[in-house]
Amino acid sequence: QVQLVQSGGGLVQAGGSLRLSCAAAERTFSEYTMGWFRQAPGKEREFVAAITWRGTTDYATSVRGRFTISRDNAKNWVFLQMNSLNPEDTAVYYCAAGSSVGIRAEQYAYWGQGTQVTVAS
Repeated sequence: QVQLVQSGGGLVQAGGSLRLSCAAAERTFSEYTMGWFRQAPGKEREFVAAITWRGTTDYATSVRGRFTISRDNAKNWVFLQMNSLNPEDTAVYYCAAGSSVGIRAEQYAYWGQGTQVTVAS
């Protein structure tokens, strides 16, 4: 069982930045692929970004060039730096841990509690 605890998020004006953090209480954290997903009201959960244990990254087209995922394997953290935010980025954001690289939510077995990101126009 991997426990994931998120922090960060909140309200920001369009064009602003936020950083989300996710801490894992798991000594084998470095073996997991970590991902970020988001879910807007009335929409399905969608992939945002992922990073393998080696640091290989993948991004959704909608956030590529604006968002950066990173991880600190020594301290069991994963981060999502979000720049140039726009109202379409408004959603609840979730970090997730999985054993393989993927963009589908069902490929991730463990989830954080979610954190709200609201971008005002």
